[in-house]
Amino acid sequence: MPAAYLIVQSQITDAARFQAYMAAAPAAAKAFDAEYLVRGGRLAVLEGQWNPPRLTVLRFPSLEAAQAMYHSPEYTAARALRAGATAVFDMVVVEGVEAAP
Repeated sequence: MPAAYLIVQSQITDAARFQAYMAAAPAAAKAFDAEYLVRGGRLAVLEGQWNPPRLTVLRFPSLEAAQAMYHSPEYTAARALRAGATAVFDMVVVEGVEAAP
C-alpha cells in the first residue's frame, strides 16, 4: 500500500488563533502515524502562478489513515481551534507511487 500525502495551502489571518491549532494538530496526526515534511517553510515558485502564502505537507502510511485522522475526534477539536484564523485553507490527500521492488 503506497504512502499518502496530505497537502494544505493556507493564508493565516489570525496568528494567535492559528497557533492554538498548530499546537493541537500534531498530536492528532501522530496518532495516525503521520510525519510532517513541510510546515510553512520558505518556498519558491519555479513555474506557473501557484504561490500559496503557507504550505504544509504530511506523509501518512495510507490514504485511509489520512482520512481517518481528518475525521477523528482529536482533529475535529483541532479544526475548531482554527475556525476564523484563516482566509484560505485548502486541503487534499493524494496517494504516492508504489515503491519499486
